[in-house]
Amino acid sequence: MKRHQYILDKLEKDKYVEVLDLCKALKVSAVTIRKDLKFLEDKGLLFRTHGGASLEDPYINDRHVTEKEKISVEEKSGIAQTAAALIVENDSILIGSGTTVQALAKCIRPIGKLMAITSSLPVVLELIKFKDVDVLQLGGYVRHSSASVVGSYALHILENVSCSKFFLGVDGIDLDYGLTTTNLEEAQLNKKMLASAQKTIVLADSSKFGKKSFARICHLDQIDQIITDKGISPKILTKLEDMGIQVITV
Repeated sequence: MKRHQYILDKLEKDKYVEVLDLCKALKVSAVTIRKDLKFLEDKGLLFRTHGGASLEDPYINDRHVTEKEKISVEEKSGIAQTAAALIVENDSILIGSGTTVQALAKCIRPIGKLMAITSSLPVVLELIKFKDVDVLQLGGYVRHSSASVVGSYALHILENVSCSKFFLGVDGIDLDYGLTTTNLEEAQLNKKMLASAQKTIVLADSSKFGKKSFARICHLDQIDQIITDKGISPKILTKLEDMGIQVITV
């Protein structure tokens, strides 16, 4: 059927389609489009989402950090280099957990003094190489899958902290639902870090867009900037910029 082929071609190009856009393009009702999407999903050709469909399963499950390190390595490296260039002389920064922010830590070359506060053990191991970097490791229970800490101790420390930037890694970015991660306690800690920073910068490769996981960190209107790779869908890029979010693609 021509409609089905149009939907699949559009997905191949944009990675994500919305029911309302398909209605306008194909001049049919939302009921018809939803039936088309269900048919194509039953065939294993797409995944239905809230208000649309995507090529990949939008739901993210927890994976170990050693597994995630092997995914999108080149993209994460480019994102990390760009993010590192935003750190200025005598800066104070917060760094979350995840493999993209670990890549950031490897790219940091401090100018003057740098204060870095982080929940990530691998980030600490990278930054203690520099004598001009003061590192505050948040305390708490260590999550084995992410090699980072969570819990009330970390939250308490952040009560008395204010930094210029928060570099946040996420598992999923959904335009409606917001930023998510696979662990509820980690999401709570990220919320607290966000509140302790003047500016929140999300580091996420393009595979994270259109994805959703268990625990919401925040809505998109609470972040300032996203650094991603050029694989991001042009449609998603436009929508983010319309929300007032600065997006840097590398």
